[in-house]
Amino acid sequence: MTGWVLLAGLGTGLGLWLIVVGLFPRPPRLEKILDPPETPSVDSDSPPAGWAGRWGRPAAARLSRLGLPGARTRQDLACVDKPVEVHLAEQATSAVFGLLLVPLTTLLLALVGLRLGFAIPVVATLLGAVGGFFLPDLAVHSEAVKHRTAFRDALSSFLDLVVIGLASGAGVDQALDEAAKVGSGPAYAELRYALAEARLARVPPWDILGALGRRLGLAELQQLAATVGLAGSEGAKVRASLRSRALALRQRQLTEAEGEANAATERMSLPIVALFAGFLIFLGYPAMAGVLGGM
Repeated sequence: MTGWVLLAGLGTGLGLWLIVVGLFPRPPRLEKILDPPETPSVDSDSPPAGWAGRWGRPAAARLSRLGLPGARTRQDLACVDKPVEVHLAEQATSAVFGLLLVPLTTLLLALVGLRLGFAIPVVATLLGAVGGFFLPDLAVHSEAVKHRTAFRDALSSFLDLVVIGLASGAGVDQALDEAAKVGSGPAYAELRYALAEARLARVPPWDILGALGRRLGLAELQQLAATVGLAGSEGAKVRASLRSRALALRQRQLTEAEGEANAATERMSLPIVALFAGFLIFLGYPAMAGVLGGM
């Protein structure tokens, strides 16, 4: 018991220190204010955004030297435009909270007279630390999936606009620029930025679109870049191909929407089943108690 009290006291002191550090961050150095860097960098001394990023910042460099995060997580971070250092700092903070949650809970239970022994709190503490470490990965992956879904929705309408531009007699580059100017939202903003980057760098726009597709992990955008590049370099008929790709994207969206609707319907049936099971238990318990009592 004494060991758990010491561990809980250590965890409480560490938590209070993290709270003080988060509420009162260290002021920036004078030379950094007078001579700021020309280009912003995630490796600079400016604190990452968010309290979790500030608290876990000292551990971000150590986790990065271990090769974290993985390739899939890095692609998700690039998709949502989140720095790797901020993500690693949030992972460290979340792991510390998961590590301290179980000892504090065990201490509170011990104060009210409920003791869980030694093995259960130790295992739960390790599981809490591991779960807390991987929780930011799940959050980033979920956010990246939503971003890719929204980008696919915008890409289908973008393809329709490009087809309309090509049908009116515009060239490939002009049709892409005009289609990107019509739409609004984050996806169209990224497309406009990519096309503007291609103009400034004097490179074919399909090369930049392909790079954007690889960064976001969107195979549809990479296929669009390949199709447009084939038309721009070899003069292939691109309008029919883009129209078929737009139809395929819409069909996929309808299929995914139907699947999500079916899944939501199944989830709605679970509370009804649980309520019905509770009702049966409520009705059957007195009868079973009477039968067992009479034996």
